[in-house]
Amino acid sequence: MAAQPEITRLLAGRGRTSSVFSFPDPVNEVSARLVAGGVVLASLATIILDEPWLTAVIAYGFVARVLSGPTLSPLGQFVTRVLTPRLPFAARPVPGPPKRFAQAIGATFSVSAAVLALGLGETGAAYALLGLLVVAATLESAFGICLGCRAFAALMRAGVIPAEVCVRCNDVALGRPGSA
Repeated sequence: MAAQPEITRLLAGRGRTSSVFSFPDPVNEVSARLVAGGVVLASLATIILDEPWLTAVIAYGFVARVLSGPTLSPLGQFVTRVLTPRLPFAARPVPGPPKRFAQAIGATFSVSAAVLALGLGETGAAYALLGLLVVAATLESAFGICLGCRAFAALMRAGVIPAEVCVRCNDVALGRPGSA
């Protein structure tokens, strides 16, 4: 029974597992926008080069970022450890929960694209989903417009997402200027 305290500690969120499977809060907006740029490039490469296997790579990246932020994501690691520190931009902290929600939407689209392309051979439908990701990721990367974050704020305003999920988001959810 010596293992029981370790299991309890891990489930309570204080162990190694919780440090790997956690999402940063706050998130550096600069890094988030650079990751979105990487998603744009990977998705366009998949469509233009007609390489449906890349849908699995894109899907993995989204799922990894939902589960762990940049920790398990090669693109996230490159952006946060290599690219962002070399750029002349100051960190711009924004609330993490809306960004995680946006990553989950991306995961839904990209996993669906991978299933369509690799499981069902429906590359046209898969590329259409990737095209939607390109639009959303371009808005985030180039203009700082996070569609998933806006959906998160709308769901908070509607009471679907409780205010406790993101205390720092309350100003955004209520329609006041904020950082999500």
